[in-house]
Amino acid sequence: MYSSLVKYIRDGLVEQEHFGFIVLANKEKVIERIGEDHDYPYFLRSCAKPLQASLAADYGLDFTPEEIALCCASHAGEEIHVEIARNFLKRTGVKESDLKCGLHRPLSKSVPAGQETVFHNNCIGKHIMMLAICALNGWDLGTYYEAGHPLQLAIKEKINALCGVKTDYPVTKDGCGVPIMSMPLRKILKGYLELFCSYGQIRDAFLNYPYIIGGQNRLDTKIMEHGSGNLIAKVGAGGLCVVVNIECKEGFIVKIADSDMKAREIAVIDTLKNLRWADIPIEREIKTLHGEVVGEMYFSPLEIFKK
Repeated sequence: MYSSLVKYIRDGLVEQEHFGFIVLANKEKVIERIGEDHDYPYFLRSCAKPLQASLAADYGLDFTPEEIALCCASHAGEEIHVEIARNFLKRTGVKESDLKCGLHRPLSKSVPAGQETVFHNNCIGKHIMMLAICALNGWDLGTYYEAGHPLQLAIKEKINALCGVKTDYPVTKDGCGVPIMSMPLRKILKGYLELFCSYGQIRDAFLNYPYIIGGQNRLDTKIMEHGSGNLIAKVGAGGLCVVVNIECKEGFIVKIADSDMKAREIAVIDTLKNLRWADIPIEREIKTLHGEVVGEMYFSPLEIFKK
């Protein structure tokens, strides 16, 4: 059953309410939960990217730390992201025409409408990585996005191993066209804890290049920049965010049922504060267009996870 996580209150009345789940765990067990998800599977969306990138590390591909970060990124499409993507593609030797991630408006408002390219796509790093793996193994480049392709079968096997999944959960296509798996929230979290405790290259890419992972006003970048070098974070569509504390080897995952990004931000940042992992400033006031404060946004389970 979903739990109330975030409320918008104006003059004492609940105007808006967002429901979801939060799971806190280490590699061995769930420590605490908000809401009972009954192990319902959710699609990983972009939270899959670091797990997918582990396959490139297994094959020993010589990516720079910035390129590894881009592989894992859901970036805002700023100039720094586009430049890394263009150079990354050149280094792999694959062609721009091989990319099947498609076009979308970048999250950054710095790019004028109509001027977006494939390099502004927030999944570009993942797709370049996938093509590089295919080129290394002599696999067909034209069908790398299909579920039955050797690349996608290898990714599925790798993610299942990291997450300890032995059940065939539903698989769909992500927004960028590649297969995306589903699994219970606690399994996603287990995979992250296994990954960042074992893959130093990926861990260091997150810690050293948090801006490449997201960018301006992106939640995961904000968390890592305030994390004193011990927090790793990754957002995903569908209201997801995973945070790992590499110092205490614990982590938590947030799932907002209606995918509201502001509600996700409040739930994640207040959970960090309750755990005493980080104290990150956040705008909570509800204001009129004239700047008058008429309400506030609250994290509903105030006492949960307090240490």
